[in-house]
Amino acid sequence: MKPDIHPDYFDVVFEDSSADPPFRVKTRSTRTSEETTEWEDGNTYPLIKVEISSASHPFFTGKMMLIDTAGMVERFRRRYGMKEDAANDENAEEAVATEEVATEA
Repeated sequence: MKPDIHPDYFDVVFEDSSADPPFRVKTRSTRTSEETTEWEDGNTYPLIKVEISSASHPFFTGKMMLIDTAGMVERFRRRYGMKEDAANDENAEEAVATEEVATEA
């Protein structure tokens, strides 16, 4: 490694106060802060407050909204003029053709 080009790493505490109870994690980072906090080991570290973390992000908490795939399919069919019966008929024809090939073999 080249000397004097890499940033210094510090032990810091990241805190997500939007989670209940506040989510805190001690790690190493190049960021620093004027605000400090005392960690479980009795030492004082810079405190960096974040708005979202794995404790409050909807993906990790299981509160993420699911996409309405049925609505998307209906929109596709309306956009391209497909009727649901026509789509079902095509699927039925494919299934019959597959069965015929399987019975011949």
